[in-house]
Amino acid sequence: MTCLTASRRLFVGALGAFCALGLSTGVARADVEIRFFYPIAVNGPLTKIIDGYAQEFEASHPGIKVKPIYTGDYVQTVAKALTAVKGGDAPECAIMLAADLYTLTDEDVVVPIEDLATTPEDKAWLNGFYPAYLENARVNGKIVAAPFQRSTPVLYWNKAAFKAAGLDPDKAPANWAEMMDFAKKLTKKDASGNVSQWGIQIPTNGNGAWLWTGLTTANDVKLINAEGNKTFFNDPKAVEALDYLVGLSTAGVQPKGLTDWGATPKDFLEGKIAMMWHTTGSLTNVRSNAKFPFGVGFLPAKAHWGAPTGGGNFYIFKGLSPEKQKATFEFVKFMTTPERAADWSIKTGYVAPSPAAWETKAMKDYVAEVPQAAVARDQLQYAVSEVTAHDNQRVTKALNDAIGAAMTGSKTPKAALDDAQKEADRILKDYR
Repeated sequence: MTCLTASRRLFVGALGAFCALGLSTGVARADVEIRFFYPIAVNGPLTKIIDGYAQEFEASHPGIKVKPIYTGDYVQTVAKALTAVKGGDAPECAIMLAADLYTLTDEDVVVPIEDLATTPEDKAWLNGFYPAYLENARVNGKIVAAPFQRSTPVLYWNKAAFKAAGLDPDKAPANWAEMMDFAKKLTKKDASGNVSQWGIQIPTNGNGAWLWTGLTTANDVKLINAEGNKTFFNDPKAVEALDYLVGLSTAGVQPKGLTDWGATPKDFLEGKIAMMWHTTGSLTNVRSNAKFPFGVGFLPAKAHWGAPTGGGNFYIFKGLSPEKQKATFEFVKFMTTPERAADWSIKTGYVAPSPAAWETKAMKDYVAEVPQAAVARDQLQYAVSEVTAHDNQRVTKALNDAIGAAMTGSKTPKAALDDAQKEADRILKDYR
């Protein structure tokens, strides 16, 4: 009896000491689950990378469980996240479009990450991202989200096709006039006029507004103000940019009508297109599957170089317990460390979002082997935020519809953009 009592006291004492240790170390000993919404369909190659990062984090943070949830594309992800919030079951964090910044803050569902970065080290981390990527991660001067898988569109070209057309295979078109000239020389037609190789393709069905912003930016016009409540879709320079895009089709160097975003890389890899505009996120796919030497360059200039930024940011949701909020913040920092950002960039083609990531040995070695990877980074000095508006999906839809109408010939570029501007004014009037 005495021995049993002593043993019991020893057990209770040990249990108390263990519990005290758990309380004193906070998150490290807590039983915390982080649900992480990631915008991709299940069973893709990227899911394996994300799963691996989650396992690495768990190994270095005992007591914290990360549960990646693959939620479809970006549009589906933000819809699922907002539905979950309204149902009282918000995830802890998610990767959602940088362009959804105002939508998420208007709904008041995310915590500004700047509010969580309280130490000098945290503040240095948060301010270490490229300014071009922080442009649509900040609201009213405060950083709300952390850049993660960010991108810009770039020009890809088939060097073998260039050589066959008598062009310098190592020289991309530098401006709009050269791009049209090169595209004419690269377009192949038989005696009946059937095209076997198009000179260029700038996709207009899916991400059309994003790629068109590469033309407007180069033509020295911004499509939206910093507050996200006023657009300039029908500025004369914007109309000129859409005239040029339509003109590629009327000149016979790009397919008529709408060209598909998803099919464009496949057509490029199959030799059906000699040049394409696409995301830097396609670099790994092109590099892995191209049977020909290829180049990557800046989007051609008009008044100057220019490109829009794109891709997704990390957002942390409101309503978390202090333990979950702290754990989630640690996870976001873990995912955006220079080493991990470099690894993600190497494996996917997305642009590592901080200069520190490009200084890692892994990234330097990769750029030495694949110099094309540095093009999007170098283009950032000329980049601006993509259209990032309040009620962004509706505003962007109006713009995509206008581009589609111009490309299919149902409206002139000016009429289409006038209509888009009227619709954007109607949507945004309550936000001014």
